[in-house]
Amino acid sequence: MLEVEQLKKRTEQLEDENRRLQHSAADLERSYDVTLEALGDTLDLKEGQILSHSRRVTAFAICIARAMGIPSDSHQMRIIARGAFLHDIGKIAIPDVILRKPGPLTPDEVAIMSHHPFHAYQMLKKIPFLQEAAEIVYTHHERFDGHGYPRRLEGKDIPLGARITAVANTLDAITSDLSYRPANSIEAARKEIEVWSGRQFDPEVVKVFLSMSPSVWEELRKQIMRGLGRQATPTGSSD
Repeated sequence: MLEVEQLKKRTEQLEDENRRLQHSAADLERSYDVTLEALGDTLDLKEGQILSHSRRVTAFAICIARAMGIPSDSHQMRIIARGAFLHDIGKIAIPDVILRKPGPLTPDEVAIMSHHPFHAYQMLKKIPFLQEAAEIVYTHHERFDGHGYPRRLEGKDIPLGARITAVANTLDAITSDLSYRPANSIEAARKEIEVWSGRQFDPEVVKVFLSMSPSVWEELRKQIMRGLGRQATPTGSSD
């Protein structure tokens, strides 16, 4: 009888310890994500985006992923969110004279800029909890037809999170003011993305994107700006 009581007590202790470990892990993960937000915000400020581009791309990517049936509270969704938020973090290694150039880039400058996914991957792959997100960051400029960069991956060889982020990133780039051209409409972005379906973008992701109401994207943009509590004044590149 004594052994049974001891075993029961030990089981309860282990369960309590497991719950504490789970809470600690969740707290640690939240602290990591807060750190990531600060890192992403730093890049937006470096580009002159005023804390906006990274957050919008993340919100757009999450919305598309949810519409594709990925549960909001899933591990996969957290990976997509982190990858989308950090998709441009490699631009930290790009010279400011290129990053903030007030106009289109020259071919040589484009070549330098195209290294930013590799720079990001080199940074993020060393962090255990970001290794999966690092793959999204590394591949978000690959194209579905295999003509993207840096590795010319094609089709389903490109992680789903990267295929989603590519659409979200293009949507934000087209609908944002840049130093060398004003923002275009959401409808124009939808048409552009549809035209490049099967070439730059995954047709399945584009199909889901086009099935969603255009008002979703404008409302998300407004929510982000309200959350920031100030008006953004983007002047950099959202490539």
